[in-house]
Amino acid sequence: MPSSPAFLARHLRQRIQREGPLTVAAFMEDAAGHPRFGYYATRDPLGAGGDFTTAPEISQMFGELIGLWCAVVWDAIGKPDPVQWVELGPGRGTLMADALRATAKVPGFIDAVRLHMIERSPVLRARQKETLARAGRDAQWHDDVSDVPAGPAIVVANEFFDALPIRQFERTQAGWCERLVDVAEASEQEEHAFRFVLSPPPEKLHPIPERLRDAPAGAVVEVCPQALRILHTIATRLAGEGGAAVIVDYGHPESAIGDTLQAVKGHAFADVLASPGELDLTAHVDFGALRDVAAGAGARAHGPVSQGAFLEWLGISARTETLLARASPSQARGIRSAKARLVEPDGMGALFKVFGVSGPALAALPGFAP
Repeated sequence: MPSSPAFLARHLRQRIQREGPLTVAAFMEDAAGHPRFGYYATRDPLGAGGDFTTAPEISQMFGELIGLWCAVVWDAIGKPDPVQWVELGPGRGTLMADALRATAKVPGFIDAVRLHMIERSPVLRARQKETLARAGRDAQWHDDVSDVPAGPAIVVANEFFDALPIRQFERTQAGWCERLVDVAEASEQEEHAFRFVLSPPPEKLHPIPERLRDAPAGAVVEVCPQALRILHTIATRLAGEGGAAVIVDYGHPESAIGDTLQAVKGHAFADVLASPGELDLTAHVDFGALRDVAAGAGARAHGPVSQGAFLEWLGISARTETLLARASPSQARGIRSAKARLVEPDGMGALFKVFGVSGPALAALPGFAP
């Protein structure tokens, strides 16, 4: 019987035969999110035995500091009870478990929060439920952030936006064309089942940021419609009902040209078209576009700032020293290594950015310059 990857590859070939070449976004959507054979539907991709490791899995300090950030924001917005505490793409639930532990002694906070997890993967939902059960908490799970009940909200998204499907556009001598995914020609099929092609020049301009439309021939521009929609939903809610969001991801602070689509398998880079459903497909987040959406929705945008600077502002060095004081020599080496990986420029400290969104009543957020 064919494996899941074989089923997904056949499904994609059949879609292309029916519909013609797919947008990169459509290809990514099926590769990652197909309900039976997609990447996230079939596995827990995190950790040493998976394909990648996120900051909460590297050190408990990350989730602890994010949790305390949320508690400070709750205090700043008047300690509403209840407040919706929302996490997008919660992974194994590690960040939230660490955040809950760190904030357990903040007077009134834990009693006020209602936990909401935005997760479509059944595999990861199960892991999150196990993690939160061990932490003594329950949550509500939703497919989309728009399903979260009304009220003031505090939103956390760590390595969520980078996995959303993107569209890619290439500037040619004939104008902007969209990059599409087609079935490979017979001579190419030994190595790849799929290939990139370009659409004909469009009759109307694609949704490319105006400041990038005069890019030179050969330039690639990426647009992430889902990211813009989700951020608009969050920003509109925060502008109307109060609260704040913190978004941590890798990307560029301003909209820029460049092909950033990448695939990872077993902690190593791979060919993005080689094995759909078996690879983690991501692209760099356009924080400039997110900032424009937040402002357009009536919210305040903060940053982005580097992850290293943000965590140092929140006190990761002091927290490190506290953990070291009761650590064995081997544990101490692990704590120092984890801290360096999170904050140093040659680790995650510079590549990863932290972006904040708040309701108009919050002129400043912890960790961001006023």
